[in-house]
Amino acid sequence: MSAASGAEVSGLVDPRQLGRERLLGVVQSFGAAIVLALVVVVASLSFPTFASTGNLTNILTQSSFPLIVAIGMTFVILTGGIDLSVGSVFALGGVLAAQASVHGLVPAIVLPLLVGGVIGAVQGALVAWGRMAPFIVTLAGLLAFRGVVLAVTDGGSETPVISSAATNALGQQGVLGIHWTVWISLVLLALGALLLRRSRSGQAILAVGGSESAATLMGLPVERVKLGVYVLSGTCAALAGALNAAYSSSGVPTVGVGLELTAISAVVIGGTLLSGGRGSLGGTLAGVLLLGVISNVINQVGSLTSSVQSIVSGGFLAIVVVVQTVLSRQQRL
Repeated sequence: MSAASGAEVSGLVDPRQLGRERLLGVVQSFGAAIVLALVVVVASLSFPTFASTGNLTNILTQSSFPLIVAIGMTFVILTGGIDLSVGSVFALGGVLAAQASVHGLVPAIVLPLLVGGVIGAVQGALVAWGRMAPFIVTLAGLLAFRGVVLAVTDGGSETPVISSAATNALGQQGVLGIHWTVWISLVLLALGALLLRRSRSGQAILAVGGSESAATLMGLPVERVKLGVYVLSGTCAALAGALNAAYSSSGVPTVGVGLELTAISAVVIGGTLLSGGRGSLGGTLAGVLLLGVISNVINQVGSLTSSVQSIVSGGFLAIVVVVQTVLSRQQRL
């Protein structure tokens, strides 16, 4: 192509249109982080105790458990799927960790991970090879595994206590005054980001979520990709439950109710499309922290009930979904 022809082609590109597309991309990718920064600044100015070291550390610790669950959920949603069973698997992981802790720290961690992985494999196989709807499969898992939790705890009346050896091994302070669960969640986040952006498996996940038929034509192992993300989701949920049991020193059978909705909300608020194919774990981190900060701010106010948190979180999610829909349409245009 000649220089003149290249100039003509470049002249067809409207700089304003390019700038608009870039702005839309920034809003979709970093919107949650921008809102998080604004909320933190406003809360710091409004409440003297919000920016204290103890309060910020508490936010990080309480956010680490849903973050681990949301990491696995991000991979599932990127393929265009959904996992509603993570709350029940979270509770089951905590109960199993507490029951196995009498045999040492290793069984207390390994047993929940194995059970969570098997649960994910079963659900993933039904979705991938059984061609069943992820919503139906994981909704059944939500009900079934919550029933398993109640069955192994005598209808929820028993709360197995985790051994002191397992609790002391994880510690209550961690490094630099930050609990170990925070560091574990950040390591998992970094590994997940590397997997998603720097590996063939990550590119295959994005391709399957973008267009399953196109991924099949490209020769990608679509079924194995789907199986893998559900195994990852189940394992992450069980690990988070085990860490929560170590943190609270007991495997409470009633925990995790509604956790699946929190994880999905955080992932979507972070910019991952529910239709799959686009998103990031950095956005998921921002979404989890945003929900955690909102919850903490509501507690700072004091006069507001916990129901306000649900209303605000639901409002944020509705707004984000609407904005994502509008942005996707604009980008297609």
